[in-house]
Amino acid sequence: MPDNYDVAIIGSGPGGYVAAIRAAQLGLKTVVVEKDDKLGGACLHVGCIPTKALLHNAEVYEYVREAKEYGIQCGEPSLDWSVVQARKDGIVKKHAKGLEFLLKKNKVETVRGWGRLAGGGRLLVEQAGGAAREITARAILLASGSEARMLPGLQPDPALVVTNREILELKQIPRRMVIVGAGAVGVEFASIFRSFGAEITLLEMLPRIVPFEDEEISKELERVYKKRGIGVQTAAKVEEVRTPGKVSVDYTVNGKRGSVEADALLVAVGRKPNTENIGLEKTRARVEQGFVHVNEYQQTGEPGLYAIGDIVAGMPQLAHVASMQGIVAVTHIAGRPAKPVRRDRIPACTYSQPEIGSVGLTEAQARQQGYEVKTGKFSFMANSRASILGRHDGFVKIVAEQKHDEVLGVHIIGPMATEMIAEAVMALELEATVDEMMYTIHAHPTLAEALFDAGNAVKGMTINA
Repeated sequence: MPDNYDVAIIGSGPGGYVAAIRAAQLGLKTVVVEKDDKLGGACLHVGCIPTKALLHNAEVYEYVREAKEYGIQCGEPSLDWSVVQARKDGIVKKHAKGLEFLLKKNKVETVRGWGRLAGGGRLLVEQAGGAAREITARAILLASGSEARMLPGLQPDPALVVTNREILELKQIPRRMVIVGAGAVGVEFASIFRSFGAEITLLEMLPRIVPFEDEEISKELERVYKKRGIGVQTAAKVEEVRTPGKVSVDYTVNGKRGSVEADALLVAVGRKPNTENIGLEKTRARVEQGFVHVNEYQQTGEPGLYAIGDIVAGMPQLAHVASMQGIVAVTHIAGRPAKPVRRDRIPACTYSQPEIGSVGLTEAQARQQGYEVKTGKFSFMANSRASILGRHDGFVKIVAEQKHDEVLGVHIIGPMATEMIAEAVMALELEATVDEMMYTIHAHPTLAEALFDAGNAVKGMTINA
């Protein structure tokens, strides 16, 4: 006999586990099906959390190397890579255990195995040893996540050719590294390994690095990276990768050939949705290049079937997007009022050095959509807290529309940008105007004052510059 539930969720990443907990809180009998032996998905085990742990280590290492500037004498620092890795792994294990506790606390059942849609609100779960378990549910939620794309003809190699997964297990820091792809993953790992002493070359096929950010953000990050000694080559198309022993990458820029050699190659060219072999072909869900189309409540074209996270068409592949989509979906399943996710209210964060945080429309997007645009920009060079921290690179940029002064977008590059962007998200959520940002009192001295000054800059009335 099949086990019956209100909601069955495939995947326990930040979309799946958040959806499961909220479903349980709403009184729905819930089960999570997870193919791996660990709960938490790619974000916890090979993505967001371990990567940001390494980034923090890199930042600490940079501060120690600069200690003389702060009057601290500690000699030339050395790096114990095994301890760095152990600390990263410890953080991941701590939160994995915490997640197991949270699901048990909320009486969410977990089933290990490969879940496949079987039609009629049924799931067949292939478990270890060939056993199968049938689950029926009033609603099924797909939260199966994504995996790294690889360059055609290449396969991951634990030492030479790596994705975000294998790079976390490197036994030593490469002396030279080539990174193909300068989106968030590429520039974050460039920052990490440059801080740890590696020579880095970034190759990006598009005309600028972090290509989905405001154009001025891209220019500033490239400027800072070149100052840090990171090689940046944009409009670069990879033609051939040669191994073994070492990595040689041949590329072209506007027809001109170039080549670079390294000890390791990181491929960071995006992620593909995990939607193969889960039974979608048996449903009425619309699937395009592996991505699932949904409505504002995350419903697919198949009655009772929902999808969230990295597999959803037209939405950024971000953990916090998956989490909120999961909340929207199960709230709708429970028959409660749900507020759909708006794409222009989603913050994007890149944890490079300097950090990037952005939300809303870029200046170019606002103009393309027909707005009469005005902008204001404030440099961290004139921010007191940035001086105290010794982190002066970057700025805050506000994009507003001319007629009503409504804030359309906020773009930050600089210290703690990924924390500061939360205020901007709230401002857009409340449809704030530039005047409201100007008259919001910010504590002094804080980095957040740069938002206040950028708001004033829109009106040409900056106080501190």
